[in-house]
Amino acid sequence: MAGFLSKLFGFGGGEAAAPTGGKQRMERIGEYAVYATPMKEGGQWRLAGRIESDTPDGVKVRKFIRADIFSSEDDAVETTFRKAKQIIDQHGAGLFGDGAAERQV
Repeated sequence: MAGFLSKLFGFGGGEAAAPTGGKQRMERIGEYAVYATPMKEGGQWRLAGRIESDTPDGVKVRKFIRADIFSSEDDAVETTFRKAKQIIDQHGAGLFGDGAAERQV
């Protein structure tokens, strides 16, 4: 059962197919799991990702999509991790302080 949940929620790192048309990549930033999920738009990639926190109440998710467009999927992924770090640094503990299971940031 634990293995199923790990796969379902993407724990374990590495790459997996993303519903956005590209590869989903995970990196840990502090206590958070950050997933880069660039979105294919024509021949380009839009910056998109999510930040997850494993709390006693379950996994909390904060999704983000930005206007940034890249010609390379790898560039979109790299910038997504930088943007996630910026979001985490700016919001601090308040990022998950509202208790919502999932929302956009």
